[in-house]
Amino acid sequence: MILKDATQEIVDNVLSVTEGLDPKKIEKMSELLQTSKNVFVMGLGRSGLVARAFAMRLMHLGISVYVVGETTTPALSSEDCLLAISGSGETFSIISAANIAHKRGTKIIAVTSYVDSTLGEMADLVVHIKGRTKIDSEKNYITRQMNGKHQSLSPMGTLFEITTLIFLDSLIAQLMVEMEITEEDMKARHTVIE
Repeated sequence: MILKDATQEIVDNVLSVTEGLDPKKIEKMSELLQTSKNVFVMGLGRSGLVARAFAMRLMHLGISVYVVGETTTPALSSEDCLLAISGSGETFSIISAANIAHKRGTKIIAVTSYVDSTLGEMADLVVHIKGRTKIDSEKNYITRQMNGKHQSLSPMGTLFEITTLIFLDSLIAQLMVEMEITEEDMKARHTVIE
């Protein structure tokens, strides 16, 4: 059954990425998120949805957080950090925003599959989340087979996006412990206007 195989592929990717995470980078990321005056998050498409979900949980932790592109998002400063999510690390608007952040002295955290990408090169901290992104597609079946690369069952950037979502939600659990915040504390910050 394709559904079962696709699910296993996603789970395997999540576990593989989790095992390969650099604890020092995660520690640095946690520190930046906790000590920055404001945290700005961004991504496009499904990566943007992941960024928004993470922003919501940061808000629940009491961290001042903004989603880039919203009308209420203030200017960046050198006391802030930008968390930019891009599987390819080459998304034009992400690079543009990172350039502005860099010029303003804002710390940049890149979450990407390509650490040597434009985004990865300009970031202060890069978290490598392995996943098939849109630039991974080898169209020639024979070439894929000869290289031992089989077509992923998960379309487009699914592996990157889901793995990033799980990684960031797991980081929230880590931050809860470090900041000594309970689920009850978080519930008290949850929206009451729905």
